[in-house]
Amino acid sequence: MSSAPPRILGIAISPLTARRLANFRANRRGWISLWVFAVLFGLSLFAEFLANDRPSVVFHDGAFYFPVFNTYPETTFGGTLPTATDYSDPAVRALIDAGGWMLMPPIPFRYDTVAWNLPIPAPSPPDGVHWLGTDDQARDVLARVIYGFRLSVIFGFTLTVISAVVGVAAGAVQGYFGGIVDLLFQRFIEVWSSIPTLYVLIILASVVEPSFWWLLGILLLFQWMGFVGVVRAEFLRARNFDYVRAARALGASDPLIMFRHVLPNAMVATITFLPFILAGSVTALTGLDFLGIGLPPGSPSLGELLAQGKANLQAPWLGLTGFFVIAIMLSLLIFIGEAVRDAFDPRKTFAGEPIAPGLPGAPSAKKA
Repeated sequence: MSSAPPRILGIAISPLTARRLANFRANRRGWISLWVFAVLFGLSLFAEFLANDRPSVVFHDGAFYFPVFNTYPETTFGGTLPTATDYSDPAVRALIDAGGWMLMPPIPFRYDTVAWNLPIPAPSPPDGVHWLGTDDQARDVLARVIYGFRLSVIFGFTLTVISAVVGVAAGAVQGYFGGIVDLLFQRFIEVWSSIPTLYVLIILASVVEPSFWWLLGILLLFQWMGFVGVVRAEFLRARNFDYVRAARALGASDPLIMFRHVLPNAMVATITFLPFILAGSVTALTGLDFLGIGLPPGSPSLGELLAQGKANLQAPWLGLTGFFVIAIMLSLLIFIGEAVRDAFDPRKTFAGEPIAPGLPGAPSAKKA
């Protein structure tokens, strides 16, 4: 009697997938790195609740207000000005405390909040108020790191996912059909890859103001080519296999054969390559901001923090903070990538146990 297939969250998975997940979990460095990165990124998603110059919740005169989502005039809390409320004003705090209470984030600064009451000129060193100091524009470094980390990771994930979809589709078409399609596509990629991406960005940055989506679109024009070679090679190898010929003889369409029968095999090499592409995509925005051709001035950016550290050598906390944040982020991504690569390697075992017979990588029985 066969045992029930393994399940994750109630979803049945194949024995091969279960073995790969077990391999990944057995790699302690990669498994711990995944959890650390997930926690850091998860916290950064709630940056407005961790670092903000507005309270998360205000209770005043029997009503709840959420300044983190909405802008309220000062008259809402008994003030005299119809302008947006400045919650750092002692007079406003006294009005709110007289009729209720407010809950401020642990870091009472946003990435663009200017600290006007610094004891010394900016950049100021770390102290009890600004835990990582301030930059040369009197903005809290820790708040900018939290927002910049989130922006860099989201940019890298978005760029990697979209470029992976485009690159995998292009490589699949190129490798499956071969012939003149492969030849023309290869010549196009050779020409397109010879275009200097950095020069294109410098030229366009002088014409239009860069933005998140603008930079994403420009980098996407070139990033997708990194996936084409791996997928093309897998499709060229598998398109003449017996199961592909059998599916074609049974009348299956080319798109069905490509994305149902051949693509799962090609995705093994693509997935092992994906985390390293992600690490490069995350640092792409950082490099552009460091050169001054990235996001508009004032945006939360790790690259701008590094540029400020280079311009203010008398404030070493700027450069050191940017360096350690980027180094830790990339180290975690690389460790996760190595664990994923080992998990998809059929020669690897997990927890020191041999691979079950019949699975890829299982040792064959020796003859007596």
